[in-house]
Amino acid sequence: MNFYIVIPAHNEQSSIGLTINSLANQTLLPKRLVIVNDNSTDKTEEIVEVYAEKHDWIHLINSKSSNEHLPGSKIINAFYKGFDTLDDNYDVICKFDADLIFPDNYLEQLANHYKENKRLGMASGFCYIEKNNDWVLENLTRKDHIRGALKAYRKDCFLEIGKLKPSMGWDTVDELLAKFYNWEILTDASLKVKHLKPTGISYNKASKYLQGEAMYKMRYGFFITLISAIKLAYRKGSFRLFRNYISGYFKAKKNKTPYLVSEEEGSFIRKLRQDGMKNALLLKNKRS
Repeated sequence: MNFYIVIPAHNEQSSIGLTINSLANQTLLPKRLVIVNDNSTDKTEEIVEVYAEKHDWIHLINSKSSNEHLPGSKIINAFYKGFDTLDDNYDVICKFDADLIFPDNYLEQLANHYKENKRLGMASGFCYIEKNNDWVLENLTRKDHIRGALKAYRKDCFLEIGKLKPSMGWDTVDELLAKFYNWEILTDASLKVKHLKPTGISYNKASKYLQGEAMYKMRYGFFITLISAIKLAYRKGSFRLFRNYISGYFKAKKNKTPYLVSEEEGSFIRKLRQDGMKNALLLKNKRS
C-alpha cells in the first residue's frame, strides 16, 4: 500500500530527527513524506534538509504563519500546505505529529489491517509518554479514539468525510463522520508509539474556550456538551477547564458560529454520543 505522510512542524528541533528516523527505518517505507516547517525559529529546517538530501521520498516545505499555537486550525492549515503538493496515488494519507517515535513495523501493520478489512477507514497504534524513566500509556488515550497525533486514513474514507476540518475538534469530528458513512475505526494496542511531548503543553491562553466551541460546532447540544466537559475536565484534573469548555460553548452559540457538520450528521453524532453514555453507565452499574 502507498502511504503518504504529512507532518506539520513548528520548532521541533529536539524531536523531528527522531520522528523522521523512525519512519526511514520502517519495514514498509512511506512513498512520500512531506514535512511542513511552519514558521520555525530553531534548527527544524536544517535537520529536515539533511534527511531530504538523503531520501528522495522526503520533502521539506517552508511555511510562514503566526507563532500563536492554537489547537486545530493552525496545524490543519499547515497539513494542507503539505497535502496540496501531493498527487492522488496514495492508498493511505497520514497526519502525524513531529514528536513521535514509531516502532519499525508500524506502517506494515497498518497496511495489514487495511488489507484485511475493506471497510476500515482509520487505524493507529497507542501513544506512550515517558514518566519516571518508564514509557506509560498516555492518559488521554482510549481504545475507541485515534489521537490527533497519529491519524491514518484510507483514501476513500478521507475523501468521503470531507478531509480534515481546520478547527478545534477536527480529530473527533473526523471519526464521528467516518462512522456516519459506515467506516470502521481500529486501534492496535501492540503498536506502541513514543510521544515525546505531552498533548497540549504549548497551547496558549487564547485556546481555552476552543474545546467548548468545538462541541457546539459538532452539534452536541447542551446536555452532551455538559457531560463531555465534565469527563474531559476530570480526566485533565481541572475544574477551571470545565468552566472554560461551557463558556466556549455558549460563546459559540451566542455568536452563531458556523457548524462543522450538517443537521443530519449532527443528529447521528448526538445519538452516537447518547448511546455511548448509556452503555458506559450500564457497564458501570454491572461492575458495581
